Amino acid sequence: MRILLIGAKGMLGRDMLRVWTSQDIIPADIEEVDIRDLSQVRALVSSSRPDWIVLTAAYTDVDGSEKNHDLVFAVNASGPENVARAANEAGSRLYYVSTDYVFDGRATRPYEPNDPLGPLNVYGASKAAGEAAVQKYAHEWCIGRTSWLFGACGPSFPEKILRAAETRPELTIVDDQVGSPTFTVDLADAILQLLRADARGIVHTTNSGSCSWFEFAREVLRQAGRDSVRVLPIKSSELTRPAKRPMYSILSPVSLRRYAIKVRDWKDALPDYLQDLRRVGKLS
Repeated sequence: MRILLIGAKGMLGRDMLRVWTSQDIIPADIEEVDIRDLSQVRALVSSSRPDWIVLTAAYTDVDGSEKNHDLVFAVNASGPENVARAANEAGSRLYYVSTDYVFDGRATRPYEPNDPLGPLNVYGASKAAGEAAVQKYAHEWCIGRTSWLFGACGPSFPEKILRAAETRPELTIVDDQVGSPTFTVDLADAILQLLRADARGIVHTTNSGSCSWFEFAREVLRQAGRDSVRVLPIKSSELTRPAKRPMYSILSPVSLRRYAIKVRDWKDALPDYLQDLRRVGKLS
């Protein structure tokens, strides 16, 4: 299976390259292709002729998105449209990585793929537009929504918590936003299984289990042996942030399990994540 990976230098992309060693991978990032430029995308896809294109490249600064609307939509909406058009012309299948932020967070049970979208911020709206473009312009596609990504190959919430714990005896973390932390190594493995299964439609792909950001931080510190640092819960209303976040982001695993794929609990993934941090010199 020949895979064109667009976004190969991102946090998820780098772990995909680690996990997908047995595949024929063509890694590409901004140096090789600007997905905002259809001609560049067409040239890359035409020359590589992949079976699958996996698009992880995105503008992911949620708060920064609020003041960069045009740039965010150019990358997260027009970019996927260009990739979808090129995939269709080349006869390639397209896997597009999307997000829980396409939902409004008002649900009282895990979100299913066909639940109505209602993004609360510019980032979520741009990813929803990207999803719509993929569905409109790609002939064979799979959209994989995920949530709360963490990995050693890029900055993420648990690393920030560990850094803060080095200098502060007490941390305050919101406890009224709930989701499923997802380890990029586990996500990479699940996506590869989906590609091999020739998956179609929208599939929700996260680690099992759920928690609040407060619970996530406390468990990270416990497993890292730094639970002497106090973690205090606060409400989202006590923070001043440019972008609103969904309060409830749990994605149902039903669509993933249709392909007989189950991802381990996020707590069970933390030891491997901490080991990866040590491997890359981010944790002593």
